[in-house]
Amino acid sequence: MIVLDTGPLVAALNSKDRHHEVCARLLRTHPGPLLVPSTVVTEVCQLVERRQGSAAEASFLRTFGAGLNLVDLTEQDLRRMSRLVATYANLPLGAVDASVIAIAERLNTPEVATLDRRHFTVVRPHHTHSLLLLPERL
Repeated sequence: MIVLDTGPLVAALNSKDRHHEVCARLLRTHPGPLLVPSTVVTEVCQLVERRQGSAAEASFLRTFGAGLNLVDLTEQDLRRMSRLVATYANLPLGAVDASVIAIAERLNTPEVATLDRRHFTVVRPHHTHSLLLLPERL
């Protein structure tokens, strides 16, 4: 089980992205489930539509149910996100990154797919000493 942040999804969708190969391989080979917070879906759609157009955005949305699994936020997640954003205000840690962490905590998985080492290496989750950030090599 792995929670996906925006970066690996955007990179996997764009063959010109410098992280495309490693991210596409991670998504193809990870045993899953591949969990995508609803906040991440919105951010990916905005970035993909702006950079690659509506067809690429629609293609991304079709991957749900055929590999990617949507995870909705709970009230508990929102409370945890609020605490994370306040605690790490100096980064700053935004709501999308906080949602990835809150869902990883709730589902008790240490694995997070992200290209954002700056934020995710600093945060100390409740459920594990540190998050296992994938892909390992960028």
